[in-house]
Amino acid sequence: MTTKLTGAVVVVSDRIVSGERGDQAGPIARELLSAAGVDVREVIVVPEGIDAVAARLRAALVDGVRVIVTVGGTGVGPRNQTPEATAPLLSIQLTGVATQILLEGLESSAQAGLSRGLVGLTGREAGASLIVNAPGSQGGVRDTLGVLCPLLPHIFERLGRD
Repeated sequence: MTTKLTGAVVVVSDRIVSGERGDQAGPIARELLSAAGVDVREVIVVPEGIDAVAARLRAALVDGVRVIVTVGGTGVGPRNQTPEATAPLLSIQLTGVATQILLEGLESSAQAGLSRGLVGLTGREAGASLIVNAPGSQGGVRDTLGVLCPLLPHIFERLGRD
């Protein structure tokens, strides 16, 4: 890729927003994306739930961010609605990549099967963005981005971006 991709990390956690817990996974996501050549513009924390997550995703898209990674909110709890906030923004889902992430996660933890994270593109044109839902754990972020980062050049080349 000749031009650096822009990125954003959206950490989804009521406990981090309230100050009950510190953000451990967001900085890992930023570090791994940066190492893959993505210019991460921000790491922002939002509360769980469809509205807050969808609003932050839409804002990143309006800002022209090309790689958006959410961290958290993918489980089975009542406020774990990150996939529901993401789905309406995706034109195509990359189910094969999501399966690769699941298989990688299952190597480390049986709980990886509880994550409902989506991976997809907002379109098929050169300006489309990639949205990836990673689990909120440090290991889940490492597994997700360990699969995703090597694929980024291929994904964006196929969209007509060199």
